[in-house]
Amino acid sequence: MKVSVCVPTYNHEKYIAQMLDGALMQQTDFAFEIVVGDDASTDSAPAIIEEYAQRFPDKIRAYLHPQNLGPKDPKEFGGRNNVLFLLKACRGQYVALCEGDDYWTDPFKLQKQVDFLEAHPDFAICHHDLEVIYEDGSESHSFNPKTQKLISGIEDLLEDRWFVGTASLMYRNFFQEEEFADWHHRAAAGDWALVIQLAARGGIGYIPEVMGNYRKHQGGLSNVHAVTNAYFLRNRRQMFADVNEWLSYKYNDTVQQTLRKYDQLIEEIGN
Repeated sequence: MKVSVCVPTYNHEKYIAQMLDGALMQQTDFAFEIVVGDDASTDSAPAIIEEYAQRFPDKIRAYLHPQNLGPKDPKEFGGRNNVLFLLKACRGQYVALCEGDDYWTDPFKLQKQVDFLEAHPDFAICHHDLEVIYEDGSESHSFNPKTQKLISGIEDLLEDRWFVGTASLMYRNFFQEEEFADWHHRAAAGDWALVIQLAARGGIGYIPEVMGNYRKHQGGLSNVHAVTNAYFLRNRRQMFADVNEWLSYKYNDTVQQTLRKYDQLIEEIGN
């Protein structure tokens, strides 16, 4: 299997069909699977997923968890265990992520990213631009700036700059054979934890094309992962400290600047 499309979802009844349609429309010269994990949704999302899985049994593997995998507390970790379960269930040489409320718009997205990674064996990640769309009707915009570098590395991430939209991420599936770093489960920002571990293995390549939509709505976890959330800020600071040790302090100067920034943010909100 060349590619696994990894789809964590929870209470996405309004969006999941559009996400699955965007994956099923992909035109490729290789085989790919869609691995969906519904984390005990309380809406009709499981029924929608089951219907798609029955229609496309050779393409979709659906895990409809009868109980939420948690953890329930703290809320900043919501859905974490479902994501980790799914990442391990992916059998492809490459994994492409798309949460159940986002969707792809380019039918050649997977092909373009596989072509890039096949041509660049020293790269661990390929990402692309996304359109950020708002449920409240706010004006949409690109996820990445026009100045986004075509080639990035782990030091860019350690400067606390996030430029890899989750719905744009494709990576080499190192985790088929390897375990996640021991600090991963302590980091509230699971996407950061994943991408940092990948970037430690190879370069990050960028395709400057909008190939999907990242949806912002009230139910999204990004509303919890905010600079006004003292717990989240302290957790993010600890993640960078853990990564610094994990990388044997190779980028210590860069990480120390990032830690000082978080110290200032935490002090400013007074928690």
